[in-house]
Amino acid sequence: MAQIKKAIIPVAGFGTRFLPATKAQPKEMLPIVDKPIIQYLVEEAVAAGIEEIIFVTGRGKRAIEDHFDCSFELEHTLVEKNKTDRLEAIYNISNMAKFSFVRQPKPLGDGDALLRARHLIGDEPCAVLFGDDIVDAEKPCIGQLMDVFYKYESPVLALMEVPKEEVSSFGVVGATKVEDRVYAIKELVEKPKMEEAPSNLIIVGKYIVTPTVFDALEKVVPGKDGEIRLADALISMLGKQAFYGYKFEGKRYDCGSKLGFLEATVDYALKHKEVKDAFRDFLKAKQL
Repeated sequence: MAQIKKAIIPVAGFGTRFLPATKAQPKEMLPIVDKPIIQYLVEEAVAAGIEEIIFVTGRGKRAIEDHFDCSFELEHTLVEKNKTDRLEAIYNISNMAKFSFVRQPKPLGDGDALLRARHLIGDEPCAVLFGDDIVDAEKPCIGQLMDVFYKYESPVLALMEVPKEEVSSFGVVGATKVEDRVYAIKELVEKPKMEEAPSNLIIVGKYIVTPTVFDALEKVVPGKDGEIRLADALISMLGKQAFYGYKFEGKRYDCGSKLGFLEATVDYALKHKEVKDAFRDFLKAKQL
């Protein structure tokens, strides 16, 4: 069986919900405590055994490339100042994996972004992680999906339950449970009305995709907005190929929203070895 060693991370979006902060910097570079959002995703993939990260970038995303590149001047300065702990942290960033960058000239949808990277994937299965979803879990979320793939040898989607009244904001699946946390996908509906939703299981932005998914993307007719969407490719596969969803273990943060970003910042700060105690005291004082 082919092992999953590559991950695609599409990062070409504009991040309009965080304007004006994202006017001159990628939303993926917004920091949660002292690391940008995008680094959490890379660390998740690497912890699951991924060896190559392929970023699909767009205009204004150069900061992401710089972040995962070597910084000789900075490293030299840290050596001179004997800041060995920070030097190690900086050095490790560019050595976590092999990094590749592919350009998406126009924002033509997440499916188009994946197709831009297909030539680097070949006929292998790969992981896909979108930049809005951070999952804090004992076992990396994408690693949980990989385990399901190795058992069923089919595409896998990350799933979570939400209150029924929230389903209209997400892609929702209709599915049959086949074992603990594993579901065979039978239906997929994008942002349905609450009363029309097949379940309260929504798709989170983490996937294991196979060459058959790329084949389906090649055949997707762009929508009225000209965009090619991964969801449309998956919908076209229903009834033709089995694919699965996994209700992952861990806490998901929607860092594409201001509230989710703030929740992640607070929770990760409360675990950060340098600031957790002082920050907890600060929060307690604010509650008085």
